[in-house]
This record gives sequence, structure tokens and C-alpha cells, in this order.
Amino acid sequence: MTDIDAGELVKRRHYDWAPLLLVPLLALAALPLIGSLSTWATLTAAGLAMGMIIFIIASGLTLVFGLMDVLNFGHGAFISVGAYVAAVLLVPLSGLLQADSLTLNLAALLALIALAMAATGLLGWAFERIIIMPVYGQHLKQILVTVGGMIIAQQLIIVLWGPVQLAFPLPSAFRGAIVLGDVAIERYRVIAVVIGLVVFAGMLLVLNRTKIGLLIRAGVENTEMVQALGYRITRLFVGVFMAGSALAGLGGVMWGLYREQVNAAMGSELLVLVFIVVIIGGLGSVTGCFIGALLVALATNYVGFLVPKAALITDILLMVVILLWRPRGLYSVTSR
Repeated sequence: MTDIDAGELVKRRHYDWAPLLLVPLLALAALPLIGSLSTWATLTAAGLAMGMIIFIIASGLTLVFGLMDVLNFGHGAFISVGAYVAAVLLVPLSGLLQADSLTLNLAALLALIALAMAATGLLGWAFERIIIMPVYGQHLKQILVTVGGMIIAQQLIIVLWGPVQLAFPLPSAFRGAIVLGDVAIERYRVIAVVIGLVVFAGMLLVLNRTKIGLLIRAGVENTEMVQALGYRITRLFVGVFMAGSALAGLGGVMWGLYREQVNAAMGSELLVLVFIVVIIGGLGSVTGCFIGALLVALATNYVGFLVPKAALITDILLMVVILLWRPRGLYSVTSR
């Protein structure tokens, strides 16, 4: 990438506001089609919550894909593993989870999240060292070995926890809805939105305000230059991969609570959707991933209400439309 190209890229990232308007425009366009304000508000709240969870899962993958140029189809395994590892604490923490106290419920939720992220982060380290490292720069082999890794992880989950889905009930304080006039918004959806915003803000803070974030962004845009400056890009790769795996584990817990059940195939079921979000957002772009996740979730909810049979292809059609407008995604920060 030349200095002129880099300057144009920075300028575009700072002043290109068009993608930021897509989410509110989509929501406003759906209102007259739905007709009922209360129904529209409920669908929008559900879409935002779903979008935040998808963003959490996809944000790690967009860095792995963008920075490391790794087609990690095993990302779905970390989603399932995170949810099932957290399920181990459901019985020991049942007292806190069923207590009629928001504080105790939040403490239990944080314990579930901490265990899931620690387990999937360590699994990500082993996965990168053993499976990914030998196939850097070989996309076909990456697809084969990571798909194989996901299949093996899925079968191990079935061996350890059985083939049937497990109940993953919401903590007591998270059940029910907040009623605002004619609009009822589930409490857990509000919590999911808050957690998603915290993760988004945290990632932006790390990427834009810390030295390691600067190295990650530089590595996304020009890996060779970072290496030429004397930084060990391989260590950065491992750290990014572990962080991406931990975020997938967090997303697995959030998705399990969203559905109130977990199953061994949940990661593979979400994988296509996650890749669509990464492609829509642009490789290596956290902001693009955030917008893409919200667009996909809101569009799916609106279309699912208006034309249920078309809901299954909504995300693909949305991706086609976005790529026709911007072939490299909303905010691509790589030349790949």
C-alpha cells in the first residue's frame, strides 16, 4: 500500500458517514410497512439485541480474518464450547441465578462469562498453535483443517454432554419485560444491548488508544511493514486469535441465554451468518462488523414478520446489495 493509498484510506475512514446511516434508515423504512408502532418497537428491540450478540461473535473473527488472513471455519466450535462450558456452572450457581436479586444474577452471569472466555481463549491458543500455524497462507488447507476441527469439537461435545440440547434458563431478574406504554421490551434484550455496546466501546478503545491496538491496525493494513519495524507479528497473531476465540465464547453464552437452550450444532448454525456479517462490514473493520451485525439482525426480524418465507434468504440478499454498492464491504481496511 502506497503513502497516497494509506492517506486516502485514513481520510475515508474518518469522513465516510454513509454506512452509519444505514441502520436508522432501515428501521425508519420498516415502520410504515409494519404499521403498528408497538410491533415495530418490539421487533427493533429484538433485532438490536440479536445484532449485538452476533457482533460479539463476529468481532473476533473479523480481526482474525482481516489481520491474519486466516479462513477459520472452526470459529463456530468456540461458540458451542463457550456455551457448554458455561453450562457446567448452572447447577453450582443455581442459587445465585434463581435469586430474586439483580446484583446476584449479574454476579452469576459474570462468572459464566469469565469461565467461558477463559476456556475458549485457551482453546484458541492451542487451536492456533497446533492447527492454524502449519497452514498460514494456504487458504484451501485452512478451510479443510478448520472445518475438520469444528466437526471434531462438535462430536466431543456430544460425547461429553450427550446429543440432546440442554436447557440454559435466564436468571430470574432477567425474565419478563419492561413495559413502556404499548411497547414491551424483554429485559434480557436490554442487557444484551448493553453488553454489546460495552464490547464495541472496549474494542474501539483498545484499537485506537493503545500501542497494541496500533500494532493490530497497522498489521491489518500492512503486515510486512510491522515486521520490518522489528515487531514479532506471530505473537500478535496468537493474541488476536485468543481474543477472537474468547469473544466467540462470550457470544456463545449470550446466544444460549437468548435462545434459553444450547446444542452441539449451534456454532455451525451461526457460522454462515457470522461470515456474512464480516464480509458486509469489511475485512478487519470492527465498526463495519458492528453495523453489519445490526443490519442483518434488523432486516431478518422485519422481513420475518412481513414475509416469513423470505427470512431465510434475507441476510444473503442484504450482503449482495451491500457488495454491489461497496465490493469490499462497508469499511474494509485491507487490500485483500
